[in-house]
Amino acid sequence: MSLQNLKNITSSLSNTPKMPVLFLGHGSPMNAIEENEFVASFRKLGQELPKPNAILCISAHWETKGTFVTAMQHPPTIHDFGGFPKALFDVQYPAPGSPELAVETKNLVTQTEVGLDDKWGLDHGAWSVIKHLYPNADIPVIQMSIDYSKPAQYHYDLAKEIQQLRHKGVLIVGSGNMVHNLRRIVWDKMNAGSYGFDWAIEANEKMKDFILNNNHKDLINFNKQGTAFNLSIPTPEHYMPLIYTLALKDNKNEEISIFNDQYVGGFSFYDLHQNSIKQNSIIR
Repeated sequence: MSLQNLKNITSSLSNTPKMPVLFLGHGSPMNAIEENEFVASFRKLGQELPKPNAILCISAHWETKGTFVTAMQHPPTIHDFGGFPKALFDVQYPAPGSPELAVETKNLVTQTEVGLDDKWGLDHGAWSVIKHLYPNADIPVIQMSIDYSKPAQYHYDLAKEIQQLRHKGVLIVGSGNMVHNLRRIVWDKMNAGSYGFDWAIEANEKMKDFILNNNHKDLINFNKQGTAFNLSIPTPEHYMPLIYTLALKDNKNEEISIFNDQYVGGFSFYDLHQNSIKQNSIIR
């Protein structure tokens, strides 16, 4: 579909009550097919949230030079990993795309040019968690890429520009992990709650404190928070989806709930629900 044809599509989605925002720690791709307390909470969350008109996901696994949104009608399921069982590669999540939402998102952003992508699809940072929220794959999903060349403040400011999508029935999901250092994972302590490194516990507690007290400045300046943060965030791609989620909070009184707050293999796994953030966090 050409850019001109896309622009001819209705550019304004209908107004709705404000949707929550989620930050989900997607963890191992195996969470897509395994049964555990994390995916059980994802399913429960999907049943509790208002059903969205569409989903916009910022995944740690789509890094680009520049910012793009997927704009195809039928995004493919991308198996962007290796060394896992065939059953995981057999998973398909055939949710439709939304060229309309892609154009709406592009038009909202003024600080940079947002490209319309017809080649990416849904990577495992997106489908491995969204499939538990909405197993029928009947809600349109698009992804927004993370520009790896830009600092956290850039991503925070960019996210502010798409805030009004929350009022158009769009569920915005950040998918990553706040503490993500695979080189230090303890593979024989992978049961939830079994073990946490001192530095992971320190960073986890500080991050939660910053989040719950609306201290976005120190979360944006994560690389100035000392050794525990540096060990927890050796590279920023899994952390950046949190920055998007935080920026989408439109007032200090929005409720934030934290769930799936566990340690796995030495470091933390939790979610934010913002209205609501769920690392799982929710913003409401």
